[in-house]
Amino acid sequence: MTVLYEDNHIVIVNKAPGEIVQGDKTGDTPLSDKVKAYLKEKYHKPGNVFCGVTHRLDRPTSGVVVFARTSKALSRLNELFRTGEVEKTYWAVVKSRPPSEEGTLIHYLIKNEKNNKSTAYDREKPHTKKAVLHYRLIAASQNYYLLAVNLETGRHHQIRCQLAKTGSPIKGDLKYGADRSNPDGSISLHALSISFIHPVSKVQVTVTASVPQENLWQAFEKMIAP
Repeated sequence: MTVLYEDNHIVIVNKAPGEIVQGDKTGDTPLSDKVKAYLKEKYHKPGNVFCGVTHRLDRPTSGVVVFARTSKALSRLNELFRTGEVEKTYWAVVKSRPPSEEGTLIHYLIKNEKNNKSTAYDREKPHTKKAVLHYRLIAASQNYYLLAVNLETGRHHQIRCQLAKTGSPIKGDLKYGADRSNPDGSISLHALSISFIHPVSKVQVTVTASVPQENLWQAFEKMIAP
């Protein structure tokens, strides 16, 4: 975990692949607890420290996560996420070239609670939720392609599921059709940046998280560096 931004109301961190945002049945220490411990130590706070979870990233995914330091900031951030006023950009590494250089994917997703997996359909079906994302091919290596992805909706496993549906599963994502896992158990999906109007000060906040220290990520970052 690396702290990217903090003030009296919010803390934004760069999540490492493998970390969980909130506690789950594994019993592993969640990122929210790590942020609480960081705040408690830095500001010598006695007693409980408030740290509100505003959104989540899948465990094998890396990148930007926003936490609220006050209940007021939490309720306002929750509303910003709910109404789509938070702009998020992801980078995804895929093995198969997407159907076109850029495009919009529209599917209808349904989540299977038993296997924690979503299925995408081209047409609406009972209990499905509409999923919309925009992607752009921004770099290519000998074997892989780097896509920039912007979400219009925030569905369960949306990027993973929609890219797999088009025949371009994310590198390392066995659950959605990748042919092999990444050595560290991650998938090559990174929440690169987030931008929103601060819930209290009302100024624009834009934060970018560096990609993991892994050879392919580093190579792609160098390719598109200005």
